[in-house]
Amino acid sequence: MTENSIATVLIFLTGIYAAAAFSQEDNDSIAFVAEVGIGGEYDSNVSVDEVDLNSSQSDYGLTLDAKLGAHTKLSDNTELDLSYDYSQTNYSEFSLVNRKTHILGSSLDFDMGKLDSGVSFFYIQSRLDNKRFLEFYRVSPSISGFLAKKWFARGAYVYSDKIIENRSERDAVSQSAELDLYFFLRGLRRYFNFGYQYKYENAKAKEFDYKSGNLKVRYIHRFDLFSKVATLQLALRYEDRSYLSTTPDIDKNRDDKRERWRIDLKMPVTEKAAVQFYAGYSDYDSNLPRADYTQNILGTRFVYRW
Repeated sequence: MTENSIATVLIFLTGIYAAAAFSQEDNDSIAFVAEVGIGGEYDSNVSVDEVDLNSSQSDYGLTLDAKLGAHTKLSDNTELDLSYDYSQTNYSEFSLVNRKTHILGSSLDFDMGKLDSGVSFFYIQSRLDNKRFLEFYRVSPSISGFLAKKWFARGAYVYSDKIIENRSERDAVSQSAELDLYFFLRGLRRYFNFGYQYKYENAKAKEFDYKSGNLKVRYIHRFDLFSKVATLQLALRYEDRSYLSTTPDIDKNRDDKRERWRIDLKMPVTEKAAVQFYAGYSDYDSNLPRADYTQNILGTRFVYRW
């Protein structure tokens, strides 16, 4: 870890301790959650999206992930969430892109009556083949509230800073504006999520500067299955990305259009355990040949939560 990474972890741990102390003083309790999952995945085109690399070959991977979370009320109208996520994928053939990712997150939410506001912070560190690869910081203030009985809206500004090891030309700062609308057909049992994001990324090398518009549509359907609640999720994401300077490899400005579909089904086995099945399709259409490809993902995992 870099000095900045260590400082981030220390700040995060200090936040947990402070939240615990604050809650104890107010006779409140902290709610902790934990989850672990293990599974297998088929990838039709093993790739590293951040650096425009794809193998055009398929492989199978073993997936492992774990989550820890803490939630507490700091006051009658203020809540704090802290989280740590770990994920790992080990491929059968492409061990060079075996990936480990650590995510530290925190969010502070304020109840302002008809509107809620908040601010979140995420620190992400990824390693490929057990070597440093990506470091990412993200800060986002937001505001949200109901527009009508079944309509909920959330707006956010996002500032992020990413560092890619040994590829400093791709280091970048980005800013984006996000708007999400939720339409509740039947509360949290059945609802739609529509979202739009405008993003501008400023990289060290001008050829990697871009602006993009991103659309997403999600449908979540929870239903009873053997006296328990299963969850089906359908999602579509579309991104239109325009690069702002000439890309030397093609001697013109790069233009990408990215379409991603996903279906996810989570079926409970016991009160705390579930089996998840998921499938995804991605179509990356680009005038830069190495960034033009399709990909299919098919996987399953066993999840235990307590």
